[in-house]
Formats: sequence, C-alpha cells, structure tokens
Amino acid sequence: MEKQHNLFSYGTLQLEKVQLESFGRKLLGEKDTLVGFKLKQLRITDEAVLAISQEEFHPIAIQTNNTDDHISGTLYKISEKELQQADRYEVSDYKRVEATFQSGKKGWIYIKS
Repeated sequence: MEKQHNLFSYGTLQLEKVQLESFGRKLLGEKDTLVGFKLKQLRITDEAVLAISQEEFHPIAIQTNNTDDHISGTLYKISEKELQQADRYEVSDYKRVEATFQSGKKGWIYIKS
C-alpha cells in the first residue's frame, strides 16, 4: 500500500477546481490550525499555476513563532504520488516543511522559502 501523508492547505489547494486539475479527485480533509505562522500575499507569475487557480495572488505562510499568530486551513490525506503533484503545483517561492498542527497531527505545509 502506498504511503499516506497529511498535507495542510490554507490557500488555493482547498479549491475543488485546483484539486481536480492537480490530483484528478476531490480531496477529503478536516479543518485544523497551524500556530506560530501568519499569511501574506504572493503574486503568482507562473502561467501554468495561474491557469489552474485563476488567481493572481496566493496566500503564503510566514513563520513567526508567535503563538498569537495562526492559520486556519484543511489537513488532507494524500498519497506519495499526490504529494509530488502538489510539489509541482507550488511555485519556487514555497518550500515544503513538516509541522505539528493544533490537533496534534503532523503533516506537510508549504511556507515561504
């Protein structure tokens, strides 16, 4: 059986259109929160990403280590192959790191590189 991962999305990966284009299915997930981070806006110039999301500005997580800062989003269960597909979707301004969420679950999140 293929390894499963948790992937936290706070932005366009929550959009059904982006999920269908990127993974070929609607993802199942549950709401969760990441503490010690805040969101800023990033202007996207990658034509392929713009074509999928149809949004010029995407949120990007910035680590602050301040417990008053938090990001709400969705923690999705995805396969190893889908994790690689998510890596291809995110532009180079993002890097994937592992984090622990308010629920106590661990998972991947894309933050400012």
